[in-house]
Amino acid sequence: MTQTGLQLISKLRQDAALYFSYAGTYKGKGPYPKYGEKVVVRKMDPKYLKESTIEKNIRTDIYQAELLNKEFALPLNVVIVLKTNLDTQAQAHVLLFSTDLELNYDKLIQFYSLRFQIEFNFRDAKQYWGLEDFMNIEKIAVTNAANLAFFLVNLSQVLLRRFQHNNPDFSVLDLKAHYHRYRYAVETIKMLPQKPDAILLADIFEQIARWGMFHPALEPSVST
Repeated sequence: MTQTGLQLISKLRQDAALYFSYAGTYKGKGPYPKYGEKVVVRKMDPKYLKESTIEKNIRTDIYQAELLNKEFALPLNVVIVLKTNLDTQAQAHVLLFSTDLELNYDKLIQFYSLRFQIEFNFRDAKQYWGLEDFMNIEKIAVTNAANLAFFLVNLSQVLLRRFQHNNPDFSVLDLKAHYHRYRYAVETIKMLPQKPDAILLADIFEQIARWGMFHPALEPSVST
């Protein structure tokens, strides 16, 4: 992944074995040692502490260090989020990591927290906007198709706000149905020898646009 210019951000198991780099003296025999002392996550040296906060009697300590894991060939930028209940002294921790050794701890945590939104975006792009169905194989065509799918994900979220203000259940399927029927209405009106008056025309657009929706909009949101 790093060979392509990309960096990985993910989470390790709570019991993942982490090691400091070997800092001892080379004895001159065999390969130079790579792994040093094993990390005890809940007894980290204070020099690695980046932030400590207390909220509702829960202390959160955040540590950051460059550590080794035998499943990875390269060093890892590891962030340890350790929570301690000050009443019971019970502890729990999370191990986040990145292959980007320069990434600051707060950015690493922020980027990892976006994983669900990223997954939702991919789901919507595949389910609603053709990312799973396009048949392109050329680099430029694939790039254009993927960019269009994700552009529509973002655009649909903006458009949904207009409808969800009055109808929280209004979904992407409702949105697609609305604009499909709206287009049908536009093309039908064009074939009429004389357009209806503005009030009747607005009512026609509203009624046709509502057909096929699971959660019809409570009031028209697109003007003619």
